[in-house]
Amino acid sequence: MTDSNQAGLFDAPGAGGDDAAITLGRYAEQAYLDYAVSVVRGRALPDVGDGQKPVQRRILYAMQAMGLASGAKPVKSARVVGDVLGKYHPHGDQAAYDAMVRMAQDFSLRYPLIDGHGNFGSRDGDNAAAMRYTEARLTPFARLLLDELDEGTVDFVPNYDGSQQEPQMLPARLPVMLLNGASGIAVGMATEIPAHNLREVAQACVALIRNPKIEDQALLEMVPGPDFAGGGQIITPAADIAHIYTTGRGSLKARARWTFEEMARGQWQLVVHELPPGTSGQKVLEEIEELTNPKVRAGKKSLSPEQQQSKAMMLALLDAVRDESGKDAAVRLVFEPKTSRVDRDEFVNTLLAQTSMESNVPINLVCIGTDSRPRQKGLREILEEWVAFRTNTVVRRTRHRLDKVLDRIHVLEGRMVVYLNVDEVIQTIRDSDEPRQALMSRFKLTERQAEDILEMRLRQLARLEGFKIEQELADKRQEQVRLQDLLDNPSSLKRLLIKEIEADAKQFGDDRRTLIESAERAVLETKVLDEPVTVIVSQNGWLRARQGHGHDAGQFSFKQGDALYGAFECRTTDTLVVIGDNGRVYSVAVSGLPSARGDGQPVTTMIDLEAGSRIVHAIAAAADSRWLLATRSGYGFATRFSDMCTRQRAGKQFITVEKGDAILPPVALFAGAVQLALVSAKGRMLVFGLEEVKTLSGGGRGTILMGLDDRDTLAQVVPAGPAGVRASGIYRNKPTEDILVGEALAVYVGKRARKGRQLDVRPKQPVLSSVR
Repeated sequence: MTDSNQAGLFDAPGAGGDDAAITLGRYAEQAYLDYAVSVVRGRALPDVGDGQKPVQRRILYAMQAMGLASGAKPVKSARVVGDVLGKYHPHGDQAAYDAMVRMAQDFSLRYPLIDGHGNFGSRDGDNAAAMRYTEARLTPFARLLLDELDEGTVDFVPNYDGSQQEPQMLPARLPVMLLNGASGIAVGMATEIPAHNLREVAQACVALIRNPKIEDQALLEMVPGPDFAGGGQIITPAADIAHIYTTGRGSLKARARWTFEEMARGQWQLVVHELPPGTSGQKVLEEIEELTNPKVRAGKKSLSPEQQQSKAMMLALLDAVRDESGKDAAVRLVFEPKTSRVDRDEFVNTLLAQTSMESNVPINLVCIGTDSRPRQKGLREILEEWVAFRTNTVVRRTRHRLDKVLDRIHVLEGRMVVYLNVDEVIQTIRDSDEPRQALMSRFKLTERQAEDILEMRLRQLARLEGFKIEQELADKRQEQVRLQDLLDNPSSLKRLLIKEIEADAKQFGDDRRTLIESAERAVLETKVLDEPVTVIVSQNGWLRARQGHGHDAGQFSFKQGDALYGAFECRTTDTLVVIGDNGRVYSVAVSGLPSARGDGQPVTTMIDLEAGSRIVHAIAAAADSRWLLATRSGYGFATRFSDMCTRQRAGKQFITVEKGDAILPPVALFAGAVQLALVSAKGRMLVFGLEEVKTLSGGGRGTILMGLDDRDTLAQVVPAGPAGVRASGIYRNKPTEDILVGEALAVYVGKRARKGRQLDVRPKQPVLSSVR
């Protein structure tokens, strides 16, 4: 069937006949692609040149056109929004006003572009007043984006209805995208660019202009990390920050900054005066309230053990907390301890670990480059592209100024003809019916010069005016030489770029607000006595712990219909990891498990199990032990037990499980293991070296361990040492076992991902185990 006679065809807009017919799928694909490109380039992502999204660029241009410079009288925000919507941005007024509000918030932008008068919101999440109540004008810093707009530096394009012209870009004199940062969600990509210090970024730009081959390490010494508007402290190590800036993606750890204030009679209080980005005083107070006065979770009848433990811990340390933020201090959170004898470090550590005063700051350096393509970039690439953009801008500005200077020189040269031949010029004009043509013929003038002469006033023929013409002509010729040198000499152009960047850095630069000092992340440490313990896990997911090792599993009792899944000999300081059928892993502290005197407690009360999933496996072991995780489809990988652990009650995704697949029981890789023996459901066996197994610390799907035929699955995985593998089962109605070692095992040895060969042992349906 051809496209022309398929069901569901649509004629392309404005076309007729079958020649323009397209399928519904093709039409939807093209329409969605157009929408995606519009969102990426027209709304969500900033441009590396001026660092602005289209709505922000249009707001700044509209305000400049309205004459709202930093020294002007501010006007109602509603008037600005109306101008933006009517002329340049045909979208919702609230979207435009929200963008305008953010540009005026000194706690959102490191260097605000709009000077807002009135209520423009607060860091606590309070909304700005309606646009009819607030007023706005541009800040002096906005000049860095707008001053050179009328000097031929950027292209202008028609607005949405063709009635106006708007700039495609703003001629930024500094990389504002890095200075103020950006945040946005497009289609298929997102951006999260933090703010940086102006002096540091300017220094890096100057260094890159002077030496384009400067090493990355030198740039990172100049730009050691973000500089948030609200200050705070970055505790991520310098090496990790360098990796983030190299790849363009990662996560920083930031925390609040505080001081201890001494009071009368030996009392003291903790005062937090800076918070990490995205955290407000109101949010911290709400978190403290949730800890000290927790609510029963949905579907539960009482507080969970974790809630009770957190409540008791916080009430034992904290007596009172209040927010004293105001005009004198943007952030001032006061925490009073229960008693002055409380350890200060423990007090701070508990608050950091339990609240968002210590949090992660995502970084995703996605922007639209000079090639108009959205892409993730590293710090160096962003700086290089901006330097190229600025160089092109200055070249265009120089050409524009040179054209004006040449035009003025041309006009002045014509005026000099008048000055030297005043009487003859006047006589020519009086005697001619076409004075312009007469002047052009008599004195060999151009039409531009002749027109200027005819428009001159008589007072300009005075002797003094002649001297002024000579002086101006000499000045313009000097300026012509200087401008031409900038275009012809790259070193002169570099010197000018550096001079302008350093001048702007001196005028608008300020000191760093965010401290960069590596520190350990705050973790709540519960003192646990290190003792041997046996963790008992039932098939229905009930957990309990019995002191000591060497217990007889046959003596364990369970609820009716339940049975033993596994007994793990470990330490009270270890962790129990349970694995869901969706590949998600959850952690439970062994020290918090109930005693083995009862039936224990279901694991679902200790974790937040994802809806629709169930627990299929559990293991408890030392943090440094190695394990193999595999699925029935034949994929698997090795990992350390500590990599599976997580602090989140909701767990973390660790094993990729396709639909219809299942996870095999985790296999401990003991110290002497050198090979891996795998058996499929159809009885094929493959043995290969353990070094061929990929180790993944972050989890995933892994690699193919064993090649499988259709309808065959991986059934068993066993590590093998020098003593070989044991195959146990029933042979002639008697329990039997065969030991595969040496040549008996060698026949099954092959490379990873092979299909192996049929297992030939006496027991039927053998179960493999390691021989140690």
